[in-house]
Amino acid sequence: MTDLITIKSPKLTAQINPFGAELTSLTDRQGKELMTDADPAFWTGHAPILFPIVGALHQDTLRIDGTAYKMEKHGFARRNAFEVVDVQAHHAVFRLTDSDKTRKAYPFAFALELTYALEGATLTITARIVNRGAAPMPASFGFHPGFAWPLPYGEPREAHRILFGKQEPGTLRKIAKDGTIAPEPRESPLDGRSLRLRDDLFADDALVWDPVASSAVTYGAFGGPTLDIAFPDTPSLGIWTRPGSAYVCIEPWHGTGDPSGYTGEFRDKPGVFEIAAGGDKTIEMRVTLNP
Repeated sequence: MTDLITIKSPKLTAQINPFGAELTSLTDRQGKELMTDADPAFWTGHAPILFPIVGALHQDTLRIDGTAYKMEKHGFARRNAFEVVDVQAHHAVFRLTDSDKTRKAYPFAFALELTYALEGATLTITARIVNRGAAPMPASFGFHPGFAWPLPYGEPREAHRILFGKQEPGTLRKIAKDGTIAPEPRESPLDGRSLRLRDDLFADDALVWDPVASSAVTYGAFGGPTLDIAFPDTPSLGIWTRPGSAYVCIEPWHGTGDPSGYTGEFRDKPGVFEIAAGGDKTIEMRVTLNP
């Protein structure tokens, strides 16, 4: 098993697995766990990093400049060991670069750097994607953290909700059985800005706001401590769990799955960004524990 990297502030402790640069634990000053229990009966993930795609591709096929490549759902970053670049008391930096293996699925020279930093009651996760090649590089990126549901503060599971920072008019994307985005929309389950969590919401996979108007949400039972999740750089948001589990994933995305039946170029797909040769792009998420 890979040794976890631990960073601390006076109010939070985080542990990150260099395999996938994945946040595996976030605890408060009393040691109460704010992340998923990773029960294998439901999902063994904690907070995978989604790169260079988000969601599923039609027939698991990525098309770049007329050539087809095979790639599994959510990309390969979560299945690769990252180099540990720097570890200090309050922050840690991890880096994944292209290899013969990655170029067979994604023909670009890249560096993906993840920085985890704790300050007070806030964990900031910053992804920096660098194009090390000589041509524009298309990519998508997403965070996928699973938070404890219920949070460990004595409030019942059914009391938990997610409060959006802004009104979210309109419908949601619907996920098809193959994981791609279905053509028909899905009705919004919001009551004003509030999403009351219940298992039946997720019987047909994730809730997907694309686009999302908010750049932050607050999660919890609002009778005790809550979590603020800020995502200033991502235009989409997924919320997902497996019914009956002890977690809910709040997932800021820059990109989504393929439209069902999509056979076009990856760089032409909605939500995909391009990084110029020698350029980079930074995407940040912040998690703050409110007392």
